[in-house]
Amino acid sequence: MEQYSRLPISVLESLPEADGEEIHRIYQEEWKDFGRKVLVLDDDPTGIQTVHDVSVYTDWSEQSLEEGMQEENSLFFVLTNSRSFSASQTEKEHKILAERAVKGAAACGKKLLLVSRGDSTLRGHYPLELEALREAVEQQTGRPVHGQILCPFFREGGRYTINSVHYVKEGDMLVPAGQTEFARDKTFGYHSSHLGEYVEEKSGGRYRKEDSIYITLSMLRAQKLEEITQLLLQAENFRPVLVDAAAQSDVETFAICLLRATKAGKDFLIRSAAALPKVLGNISDRPLLDRQELLGAEADEAAGENYGGIVLIGSHVKKTTLQLEELKKTRVPAEFLEFNVNTCFRKGGLAEETRRVIREAEEAMNRGKMAVVYTSRTLLAPEGMNGEEKLKLSVEISDAVTGVIAGLHRKPAFLIAKGGITSSDVGTKALKVRKALAAGQVQPGIPVWKTGPESRFPGLAYIIFPGNVGETDTLKKIVELLAPASLEE
Repeated sequence: MEQYSRLPISVLESLPEADGEEIHRIYQEEWKDFGRKVLVLDDDPTGIQTVHDVSVYTDWSEQSLEEGMQEENSLFFVLTNSRSFSASQTEKEHKILAERAVKGAAACGKKLLLVSRGDSTLRGHYPLELEALREAVEQQTGRPVHGQILCPFFREGGRYTINSVHYVKEGDMLVPAGQTEFARDKTFGYHSSHLGEYVEEKSGGRYRKEDSIYITLSMLRAQKLEEITQLLLQAENFRPVLVDAAAQSDVETFAICLLRATKAGKDFLIRSAAALPKVLGNISDRPLLDRQELLGAEADEAAGENYGGIVLIGSHVKKTTLQLEELKKTRVPAEFLEFNVNTCFRKGGLAEETRRVIREAEEAMNRGKMAVVYTSRTLLAPEGMNGEEKLKLSVEISDAVTGVIAGLHRKPAFLIAKGGITSSDVGTKALKVRKALAAGQVQPGIPVWKTGPESRFPGLAYIIFPGNVGETDTLKKIVELLAPASLEE
């Protein structure tokens, strides 16, 4: 396997420029008669990092899917949270979901485009999710799925794909993804940075590097629309299509060709980060959400009552730890409460720890402070645990940490949850949200739900903060934006 070098971030400025305005105009024309309903299956709640004013359903019941299909919006999300699933559960649920989605779309007289939104650092159940979807779709429709598209670009998170190598921005360098901490994930680890090698590695050789279709930056920046479209038309037998991108215009250029190939009769399933769904749904840009938009009239009410907010940090990646340390410097009065995850190795230990943290968090908020609950940074797992066992243990810990929010007796002034599994469990299990509105972003790549009337705390601005996104001071900035003036020193 070839080793790839780190690149200075300045390499992005040396790339050929694209005519973004012209590309956008062409895409708008192409999209007018596309007519497909885009259903994004999100493996954790962070996939709405680029969109606004779209629905997120937290179950895939026939009722929820029918509601989504009948919405005026061309795109909606279903939160599967499958990154916390075992492989067997992932396969089972994706087949059920695809079967219901295809039937629901047909009942509404609509054609469907399925997007499996995965992690921009290449973690998750790939290719399992796409293969399960393919099997169910082909059984339901009687038509072949010709290709699978991989597009992990996500500018807001600093993820770029150049010459088929996927990079993660770290400081002023672009680091090949296979050389980052994300590639060493205990459950979803990998070695490859080149997308062709990654596909071959994760599929156990079923999809070979040399058999993939490569959509390169040089083709995209030269606007070789006919050439790219012809490559897509050659896809057969679920052939991988691997897409470069270093700017939003690259995604739009590719999407023009994808729409043309789809209209010509080709069917694809998509595995992407958050950038491509925004384009396929034709979602406009919008400014970051301000305090009034997030909290509305409740901002003044919360300030008058002098009741604090809560931050729940489950992610343990390096970036989250740095953000936690920076948050400790905030001018907002705060109580920092460590949730000891190693209590999981003692009978009843997690439940006891949850009760303790609830009590201390509520005491802090009643005193007008912000409660910051964070998991201890090291899990002392016994040697010899396999990936499935570690995933099961992480879910047990996440359930206990989520129980802190579930156990609150009063609506907090604000709620931030950090980490994919953590934020999903908080939304579905603790807040009991069935349908939320993706309101926009509070910082680049950091989305906000407005919880529905059925939820435990209706109308709450729930901030979903991915573990691997943002600068060192981003969490601190958000807290200081949300905290009522009376909570600041």
